[in-house]
Amino acid sequence: MAASERSRGVCTYCGREMTRGGMTRHLAGCAARLQAAADAKAGTAGTHVHLQVRDGFDGDYWLNLEVDAEATLKQLDGYLRAIWLECCGHLSQFSAGGWRGRTIGMARKVGAVFHPGVELTHIYDFGTESVTLLKAVDVRQGKRTTRHPIALMARNAAPVLECQECGARATRLCMQCVYDERRGTLCDPHAATHPHDDYGEPMALVNSPRVGMCGYEGPAEPPY
Repeated sequence: MAASERSRGVCTYCGREMTRGGMTRHLAGCAARLQAAADAKAGTAGTHVHLQVRDGFDGDYWLNLEVDAEATLKQLDGYLRAIWLECCGHLSQFSAGGWRGRTIGMARKVGAVFHPGVELTHIYDFGTESVTLLKAVDVRQGKRTTRHPIALMARNAAPVLECQECGARATRLCMQCVYDERRGTLCDPHAATHPHDDYGEPMALVNSPRVGMCGYEGPAEPPY
């Protein structure tokens, strides 16, 4: 499926659906987001960084996050693990200049390393690596819109994939087919009868760029 068909998502504040690039522009002036910021009561006023986050391979999976400038990269790493990545407790890092670039310490604060236009690379698992690109696109002064240091403003809708057997919406992934035939998407009925002796039961398709990697099964849900 073409990326242009897969990379649409929904604004958390107003429910509008649009592409990744359109969403970044929309959030800057979204009336519902501006109202949520005006009504915010959580804590004292501070700086908040708008990050556009996308998987580093085809960009079909993406997030828009608002992060308290006082939060650490370790907290941001934890959020990415929870919503997208965690499977086996692998090592991870942030770096500037690509995944072979200069490593940025996890204790650094978001506001100290991210300014509009700055992009960092996040790597999870150096064996079967998941690469995430995070770009600062804007900053806002004010209170948090939630009690947490990271707020999910938008994310991609789960890609709609077809069952390789019947064309219905796929819900499972057969890793044996992925490795042997470069396919493997199945609906529930065909997953139940599909031969999968070598790699175990077909795994759930979840809204994460790590699906199909290192046995990842999600939950791929926002941590809060």
